[in-house]
Amino acid sequence: MKCPFCGGFDNRVIDSRLSAGGEVTRRRRECEGCERRYTTYERVEEVLPLVVKRDDRREVFDRMKILSGLRRACEKRPVSEELLEKVVDRIERELVDAGDKEVPSTHIGEKVMRQLKDLDQVAYVRFASVYRSFKDIREFMDELSTLLDRGAERPPERPAAFAPTRTEPKERV
Repeated sequence: MKCPFCGGFDNRVIDSRLSAGGEVTRRRRECEGCERRYTTYERVEEVLPLVVKRDDRREVFDRMKILSGLRRACEKRPVSEELLEKVVDRIERELVDAGDKEVPSTHIGEKVMRQLKDLDQVAYVRFASVYRSFKDIREFMDELSTLLDRGAERPPERPAAFAPTRTEPKERV
């Protein structure tokens, strides 16, 4: 493992722990050269499908692209980074379990939208407005109406993994 500080390759593992349901190994390392410590994460390399883009290009699946889109959609929303990681993990797991060699990017986008709809409706609308690239305000309003009609029936039940963390406002002095 290359040290991110000095670039040396000699290091020792100080501590190892399983995290993320036992699918990721967290290792605390110390560089033998500069003696600085850093953390690495190891996960089993799964065979993920190629993503078929709308213009028929094929790309390697990149979880960071999904995470980046989720972060933008959830900006300034009460959604933790941990929850976003869980959403990406869930989508990635579904793709691996399906066993397909190729998957359309639209299929992945729909999975992201389903997860966001239950996670945070404002983030869902933000993501949908970019992903679906509505042609005009009417299409956008139709999507909002559908969301509002669903909310009038009953608010969506948020799974325990998606429960937001709330913080109390600070008192002004």
